[in-house]
Amino acid sequence: MNIVDYAKSQMKDFKTTKFNLVDSLILSQFVYIHFDKIVPGLADNSEPVRIGDLLKAEHIPHMLYNVRDPKSNHRLLIALGMSPRFRNIRMCCYSDSLDITLQKQFAAVTYLLDDETAYVAYRGTDSTIVGWKEDFNMAFISPVPAQQEGVSYLNAVAERFPHALMVGGHSKGGNIAVYSAMECHQAAQNRIMSIYSHDGPGFRDEIFTSEKYSHIKARIHKTLPQSSLVGMLLQHQEDYIVVESKKFGIMQHDPFSWVINKGDFQYTQGITGGAEHINNVINQWLSSLDDEKRELFVTTLYSVFESIGVMNFSDFTEDWRKKVVIAIGTVKGIDAETKRFVFDTIISLLSLYVKNLRFFR
Repeated sequence: MNIVDYAKSQMKDFKTTKFNLVDSLILSQFVYIHFDKIVPGLADNSEPVRIGDLLKAEHIPHMLYNVRDPKSNHRLLIALGMSPRFRNIRMCCYSDSLDITLQKQFAAVTYLLDDETAYVAYRGTDSTIVGWKEDFNMAFISPVPAQQEGVSYLNAVAERFPHALMVGGHSKGGNIAVYSAMECHQAAQNRIMSIYSHDGPGFRDEIFTSEKYSHIKARIHKTLPQSSLVGMLLQHQEDYIVVESKKFGIMQHDPFSWVINKGDFQYTQGITGGAEHINNVINQWLSSLDDEKRELFVTTLYSVFESIGVMNFSDFTEDWRKKVVIAIGTVKGIDAETKRFVFDTIISLLSLYVKNLRFFR
């Protein structure tokens, strides 16, 4: 069972069966759909829109345009629109902005679960290489522009509605949720009941050790798939629980692959040994670098993928090793240590990917 099956099977509302981690992942995934001109914006005081009222033929092509895995998102949209648990949730305060110059991609929506509780969901990244660069940028930029906008968004929602608050997101959205809860106005923070980060990257050490983080730490719920890469990035001091996935390697980042059993996730003991090794190597190496060196590493890693024509992790071909060697050889302006580590990182990631691919065939 996955999140679509769960949505189809749940017949009880949130007053009867309380809000849980799976509900949070569903709302975090749902914000990947485009709701502009359908759900009222942050500055729009129009009535919120019921999820059940989104099921109009004229809306669907726009909502699913250029969305990763449109078929699964379409099935989720229909399941939520028909579900007694989800169809009466009202949506408002939709925000979606892109600034290429600032390398900022931000989107969020607010769900009014009832008259007393609201869930603020932040959109994360997708499976494209350029989308994942935003996650890696957090290694040398703090805060990133999307985190700053997340704080402003949460403050605005808290001022508009008196509800108790939950905040969450998947991937980068989970990181923004934690950061926004940490940096928002005190009056808003006091109303936050729970913070959800679904395979969201961590933070630089100075944030984990800050007094602001300590104020919200007990309210954070972090979930990771077995072969997490994104959620383990900069992972040093966060508690987390691990969920089984039907996919392999880096593709487990996909929420539709997370396994659900009897109304809750299917949990496992920890992340896989291969994923843990790669994450430890990357995090230890990044921790030893200053910000300038971190930026050089991330930019170089991205440019190598870009130069060999890889836009998605599923684009790798049989000759990827040769392409990587040629691409790294053409990179100018970096020292031998950084070049070697970029190469070793790519080889490790792709070796794990290919090994898992053979195993699951």
